Amino acid sequence: MINDNKDNLKDNQEQEIENQIEESTVEENSENTATNDIVADDQKEESISTKKASKKNDMINYLDKSIINIKQYEYDELDNIAESQSNDNSEIYESGLDKKEKDVVQGKIVRVTDRDVFVDIGFKSEGIISKSEFHSSVPMVGDEVDVFIISFEDRKGNLILSREKAQFMLKWDKLRQQFEDSEIITGKIVRRIKGGMIVDLDPVQGFLPGSQIDIKPITNFDEYVGMESDFKIVKFNELRQNIVLSRKEILANDLDDRRKEIMEKLKVGDILERTVKNITDFGAFIDLGGIDGLLHITDITWGRINHPSEKLNIGETIQVKIIDYDPETVRVSLGLKQLQSEPWDGIEDKYPINSTVKGKVVNMMKYGAFVELEEGVEGLVHVSEMSWTRHIKHPTDLFKIGDTLEAKVLTVESDDKKISLGIKQLQDNPWDKIEEKYEVDSIHEGIVKNLTQYGAFVQLEEGVDGLVHISDMSWTEIVKHPKDVLNKGDKVKIKILDLSNKDHKLSLGIKQVSENPWENIGDLYQSGSKVKTKIIEISDKGAKLELKNGIEGIILFKSLSKDEKKEIKEVFIPEFELEATVQEVDEELKKVIFIVDFSEFMNNSSDESNDTEE
Repeated sequence: MINDNKDNLKDNQEQEIENQIEESTVEENSENTATNDIVADDQKEESISTKKASKKNDMINYLDKSIINIKQYEYDELDNIAESQSNDNSEIYESGLDKKEKDVVQGKIVRVTDRDVFVDIGFKSEGIISKSEFHSSVPMVGDEVDVFIISFEDRKGNLILSREKAQFMLKWDKLRQQFEDSEIITGKIVRRIKGGMIVDLDPVQGFLPGSQIDIKPITNFDEYVGMESDFKIVKFNELRQNIVLSRKEILANDLDDRRKEIMEKLKVGDILERTVKNITDFGAFIDLGGIDGLLHITDITWGRINHPSEKLNIGETIQVKIIDYDPETVRVSLGLKQLQSEPWDGIEDKYPINSTVKGKVVNMMKYGAFVELEEGVEGLVHVSEMSWTRHIKHPTDLFKIGDTLEAKVLTVESDDKKISLGIKQLQDNPWDKIEEKYEVDSIHEGIVKNLTQYGAFVQLEEGVDGLVHISDMSWTEIVKHPKDVLNKGDKVKIKILDLSNKDHKLSLGIKQVSENPWENIGDLYQSGSKVKTKIIEISDKGAKLELKNGIEGIILFKSLSKDEKKEIKEVFIPEFELEATVQEVDEELKKVIFIVDFSEFMNNSSDESNDTEE
């Protein structure tokens, strides 16, 4: 930047200029004296006579020509003097006609003081530069320097120059040419500002955006302060005198060259020893010395990992194998597990069918648990292979991730990389002898373990459950839900209705333990016969009657009007005894349907009402 002359510098310059003016005044007086000699003779006598007269009279005539020193010229003489002065001025300015303010010119140092440097640029007077503009260099008389003309005349008539601004303008012109020629320049990063860094180009300063400092992500900008580096000018603003630089573009170009060189040397199958540069969720980037190779999470190990950091650390040196690369996109795929043999090779020999193996639960799905037998080899224990007797809905009913367990190898599919395992096969199957222990039509006692909408599961022994369907719970009642007649934990007698050793199924019945009352119901309740009974429940549809063996009878109200129903319900109340005639036996509804003469009961009801009014 240009340092302006301070006030004290200006005062010093003004004093020097005044001294020069005084010297020139003395010279002019000498010239005037020589001119006066031309008319000295005729004035001398007058001056002597005047002095004599003044001594005599002691009176002074202030209008005397000798006192006021009036010089007289003829008209011809005046023309010659004007022409002479004009020639002198032209000589002074003709030497500077090729110079103008804001030009950069070369001058010679003619004098150096403690505070200022005087430079001759071909003008009558020397130009003044503050000595502070020379910084560490010591100006010497006779040295030639480039200077910038600030002003031909300041308010005191001095020629003001600047060395710093001349250096700036020369450097600016050079930078403009370098920008047009796309040349690389050198500078020093001097400080950090908002959005980037300031670069000293001596003496011009440029702006280096944060995004153009480096090709890699930057975490600490301060570490670049003081760094000397090469830069490329990416923006040159003449109006604002603003220069934008890029270091990243140079590094990127160098990196492209290195990448091409590296890609030419790469071969699939090469084994390299390199450093882990960065770790992401999907893998790790390995520094290949100019380009980064990707080690995908699936190529880190033959086994199962959730994140690359389980096997790798940033800065760690590892061996990797080149498994693929694309010169056009400059992408390199690396493998770590490929340095080891495929664990599924010869898997049938390592894990023969029916052999017992140990493993660790590494994952669980709704349909089963995955067990790691070795790194890269997993087997599946399906929920159906976990227990002979229990109905497993989810593996978490028995295990948690990290559990160690034993299992039996059921099948091995090396091509599909699948191994089926079983846990229940390590125990005796209680269903193998189920037919000998629980014969059809035999009666046993069990415990209600679970209720569903369609029935109840009754446990006969540990691991052996059977189903009692709702249709097999009662001869006489229509069971809509097992909870209407059973509760968990109830002990009940059941009869084996059916069993399947192959399907592991037992069909049980509760009602079959007792005789079926409907087998001889037609003989007991013949159509047209009369039965004495009592009402146990009343509704808008009819009245339920109490019969023997838990069978229900019913008198339907469908032939009555609304008013008649209301009237008969006043008579047919619970515990009301009556004699009814059997109409029919409905085994589907599990009811005996009766009929009565409603008029008899309604007339009785009216008579009783009249007796009450009387």
